[in-house]
Amino acid sequence: MAPRALSWISVSLLVFLASWSCAAARGARAPKAADPTYGFTSVRLDESNFVLQRPYDEASGARYSFDGTVRKLWVLASDKPHARQSHTSPRTEIRMAGYDYSSGVWQFEGYGYVPSGTTGVSIMQVFGAGETATTLMLHVYDGALRYYDRQVVEDAIYDRWFRLNVVHDVEASMLTVYIDGEQKLHVHGRGGNSHYFKFGVYAQNHDSSCMESRWKDVRIFKKH
Repeated sequence: MAPRALSWISVSLLVFLASWSCAAARGARAPKAADPTYGFTSVRLDESNFVLQRPYDEASGARYSFDGTVRKLWVLASDKPHARQSHTSPRTEIRMAGYDYSSGVWQFEGYGYVPSGTTGVSIMQVFGAGETATTLMLHVYDGALRYYDRQVVEDAIYDRWFRLNVVHDVEASMLTVYIDGEQKLHVHGRGGNSHYFKFGVYAQNHDSSCMESRWKDVRIFKKH
């Protein structure tokens, strides 16, 4: 074979190997994120653990539906509080009962959906703190999921299902939020002696006239 032909083959082989190596390196630098529930054990849940809080003068079916898979919760800005003696804003929320905790590492998981137009609302909270009522709240403002009304946790959440995982390490006083398996927030807790999880809709500042969120496959985990 002529030297020139050999040279062309050698160059082609080197180009192929270089491109293959780059592709392999890119794959090695981007491993699949670990499942946030790894190392946790799910607790047993039934309908008695899903306690509905709604405007006190409304029937449950007027602000909540559950078809066996999806829980749909909505509330109006003009609605009354969840209890006559309460001075809080309108809400339709599920309070996860039976698994209040004061120690250990606990995790909430659920698939959430927020329709466009819903804004100025909390859709998930870790209740219980030292000087405030909650140690974590996730608000929606104009399609962005935020830590309270502060930094963005996830943008563009309207009209799509997203997987939400919230891990609370009580002893370390740290909370970590994952969206679709990717860590998005890692913040200090706010103290408190007892905590539990809530999800749904709870009106905040600059709330829309109607607020709605939908949830499915809600689970609670504990780390052993």
